[in-house]
Amino acid sequence: MKKDAKKPSKYVARQPDEQGFIHYSDIEHQTWQRLIERQLKVVPGRACDEYLHGLELLDLPHDRIPQLDEISSVLRRETGWEVARVPALIGFETFFGLLADRKFPVATFIRTPEEFDYLQEPDIFHEIFGHCAMLTNPAFANFTQKYGQLGLSASPKERAYLARLYWFTVEFGLLNTEDGLRIYGGGILSSPKETLYALGNEPERYDFDVLDALRTPYRIDIVQPIYYVLNDLQQLQQLTEIDLMAKVRQAIELGLFEPRFPPKDAA
Repeated sequence: MKKDAKKPSKYVARQPDEQGFIHYSDIEHQTWQRLIERQLKVVPGRACDEYLHGLELLDLPHDRIPQLDEISSVLRRETGWEVARVPALIGFETFFGLLADRKFPVATFIRTPEEFDYLQEPDIFHEIFGHCAMLTNPAFANFTQKYGQLGLSASPKERAYLARLYWFTVEFGLLNTEDGLRIYGGGILSSPKETLYALGNEPERYDFDVLDALRTPYRIDIVQPIYYVLNDLQQLQQLTEIDLMAKVRQAIELGLFEPRFPPKDAA
């Protein structure tokens, strides 16, 4: 999820030229190539089939950062989505508004080699490789749009609870399949460390329950101690058909679970 635009970012998104083409440096293209080739070695047998199918549809280049129109043409054809160019950080209103309009925000910058393994701001690799393949799936795409619609009209406190639902589905969701546990969350699938960790023995994993996900604290700068597991992606579609805000209000009334991690300043 996007950070508040009021917080500073050292990254500056690339602007398109008069023809709408975004130019990147050779180092930036090389960074993309290193990132995608590294991650393509770990996602087979760990990512869900729906993600791998979406990746095949996107047919991402390895030797260069793709142009946004290349991504949008596939998403429009499959689910009516597209990607939208945004600055490094955007406000919540912009974020929710884009999702509600079936537009996925992509900041047109890529991490520096110094932050190759981890950065807190979502860059173009995280957004495209992590998320866009799943946006070719109708249930995932519909849920993401519904999330944006709800966020637009939610109060700040309600948004904080909704953020936890997004975190434990779109970003860090797992899926039960006939072949075993698989990953669909983009926060995992864009990280080689978490791709391996999420399916290992260390984290706790629970059957997905919307109320539990809404009440579970998280930290963005650590591997997750807890993941929630869907039985199938139709559970996301079902979330679009219930009164989710009633669940949010119930979660607020019940309060948060105790964190399963130390405070940031003690970590």
